[in-house]
Amino acid sequence: MNTEINEHKIFKVSRRDFLKTTSMSMSGLLLGLQFSCTDKEKNLTGNPSAVFSPNVYININGNGDVFLIAHRSEMGTGIRTSLPLVMADELEADWSRVKVVQAVGDEKYGDQNTDGSYSLRMFYTPLRKAGATVRLMLEQAAAKEWNVDVSECKAQNHEVVHTSGKAFGFGYLAEKAAALPVPEESMIALKDAKDFKYITKQSSIVDLKDIVTGKAKFGLDSKLPNTKIAVIKRNPEAGAGLKSFAMEAAMKIPGVIKVFSMDAPGFPTNFNKPLGGVVVVAENTWAALKGREALEVEWLPGINADYNSLEYGNDMLKRAKTKGKVRRSSGNIDQALRKAKKIVEADYVVPHLAHAPMETPCALAHFHDNTCEVWAPVQDPQGTRKSLAAALNIDITAVTVNVTLLGGAFGRKSKPDFVVEAALISKEINAPVKIMWTREDDIQHGFYHFPSAQHVKVGIDENNNVSAWLHRSVFPSIGGTADPAAKEPSGGELSLGMIDLPYAIENISCETQQAKTKIRIGWLRSVSNIQHAFAVGCTLDEVAQARGVDPVQNILDMLGADRMIDASVLGPEFENYGEKLEDFPWNTGRLRNVIETVREKSNWGKSLPKGSGQGIAVHRSFLTYVACVVEVSVDENSKIKIIKVDYAVDCGVPVNPERITSQFEGGAAFAASLALKSEITVVKSAVQQSNFHNYQVARMADAPYETAVHIIDSAEKPTGVGEPPVPPFIPALCNAIFAATGKRVRKLPINLKEEVNL
Repeated sequence: MNTEINEHKIFKVSRRDFLKTTSMSMSGLLLGLQFSCTDKEKNLTGNPSAVFSPNVYININGNGDVFLIAHRSEMGTGIRTSLPLVMADELEADWSRVKVVQAVGDEKYGDQNTDGSYSLRMFYTPLRKAGATVRLMLEQAAAKEWNVDVSECKAQNHEVVHTSGKAFGFGYLAEKAAALPVPEESMIALKDAKDFKYITKQSSIVDLKDIVTGKAKFGLDSKLPNTKIAVIKRNPEAGAGLKSFAMEAAMKIPGVIKVFSMDAPGFPTNFNKPLGGVVVVAENTWAALKGREALEVEWLPGINADYNSLEYGNDMLKRAKTKGKVRRSSGNIDQALRKAKKIVEADYVVPHLAHAPMETPCALAHFHDNTCEVWAPVQDPQGTRKSLAAALNIDITAVTVNVTLLGGAFGRKSKPDFVVEAALISKEINAPVKIMWTREDDIQHGFYHFPSAQHVKVGIDENNNVSAWLHRSVFPSIGGTADPAAKEPSGGELSLGMIDLPYAIENISCETQQAKTKIRIGWLRSVSNIQHAFAVGCTLDEVAQARGVDPVQNILDMLGADRMIDASVLGPEFENYGEKLEDFPWNTGRLRNVIETVREKSNWGKSLPKGSGQGIAVHRSFLTYVACVVEVSVDENSKIKIIKVDYAVDCGVPVNPERITSQFEGGAAFAASLALKSEITVVKSAVQQSNFHNYQVARMADAPYETAVHIIDSAEKPTGVGEPPVPPFIPALCNAIFAATGKRVRKLPINLKEEVNL
């Protein structure tokens, strides 16, 4: 696998990685702190010169203010709040006295790649231990001051209280705790869940006030003195080069400073190389854009000059109906299908999709004196830092990546190509540069969700039970963006909704075909769960109809007895989102529970007027179990209204319920866009869509009128919530449309006026 993809590999962070910095070694001190003494009677504050920085995440000053480092990127998930909240709870800090500080990109923080819905999964326990360690050190410092046993001292709401009622503030204890050694892990006791003050409670995000009052700083808000604005005219074909350009007209535009070419990377490319093209640098955005319009450019064709997404999709669909490479197998699929009394068979098509975040890619870079500092809305600051060092040929220690708030991302801003563009241009003109991607740039030159074609064939035996499941999935691998050898989906991509099928079926075959990558593709929110959940969820509804049973009961029947699915059943290519199955088991009982919960909460089977219907779909993704019921109405003009969405969610410990609810509400709207509106088409390697008039997303009338999120109370390890809302929504919507109209949907985006049978 290429190095670019390896940079995003999930890995574990030990507690010791968090606790290396002690008061004896100030190399981990993150903040220059000033102190003051204000309340000597209660001993709340301490020595102004004291420093208590026991790890790279927590700092306490003599005032008692607690500074917690947010090392992941905030793009609406609330992770900039949730991770510090976990530390504050174990620390017994008063949340009103906590200041959240955004980390720069640096390996000392552990994994900072905010992708794959694993921030809380990865850091929940380590950060709890980090907070609990500091709490114990404060208690030890107080015990030493009072000359009592530490068992008589307990941290409570920013103080350490003795059993006698005496108390020391965190500020007073900061210097004294800094003189103590970091306790061994065996000494650390985490809170009982019943004692949580913040974890599992409703909490607003720390940036809420700044966001609603317009004070929040996003990537587009970054500026330095003498900042220049740059835009790039790019070859419509990803990676292809430049033959010639004329810049005379552009240079006549008032405000245009410089026009020059940037080399194209060729294809395959990777996630950190700019696409190249002709760069226009100006004093302001308007001049830069007018200068770009005035350019006369002749492009060179590349190896994918003939790429046509419609022809490509038709070819994939044709091959999906033929025998492919077996990626999971049990029983004898051919024999079981021959013996079946009934056959359910369908094909499913999903187009290219774009991320289309509200804030397009942008970055401010300042290269000077062989150093580079950037301010950018990036999901992977460490990966960005490495990419900048390589592109600029400087040491990584000379690169600083400041992470702003992200105005949406969905996976696009985990690729640092746009930041590298800004840095290279800054180096070229010897001034700070802000790179601007217009909406047209974003839609026509992104990293797209791969197109796919699927064929599903299900056999039902003489006892009316499902006896055979054949699933063929054809789509280009994300790996093909950088590696020409990646011609079939990886096991990891197939573990997102295909080979991880949980149903108790004796005969199963999952197969793939080769599909060469022809355009830049990358992970988009939920990745291949999107198309796999669509095909599986809709097929299950057709199976219910063929069996003559209620769709909810059909899913429960097929799920079988509650069990932990063994890895040997799923096959050697199965990947569990980077986790061992023994740590995060595939528990069908948890899936059953969300199904039964959503059946009750949605009032499944209720009487509905003509033209209305309910649909259900279920899916486990990013280790989270979700069941979704969608209620729709469809009028005589085929206008679809999404009346209500009910989600039941088991994501383990619900660390921040307010954010879980928000993510599922937003996820429903995002999925509605994919289902109803969004489609990227490519003709002769050029993306045909350019803005929201022809790459449409859900507007208010398209989005669900009501979304209810029912969170399962759980003590299991927390799992992801950013991506799991999307996969089950689309098939639940399609199944609801069938219930309302009798029409099956097998192609996205939904068009009820088209022929539905592929």
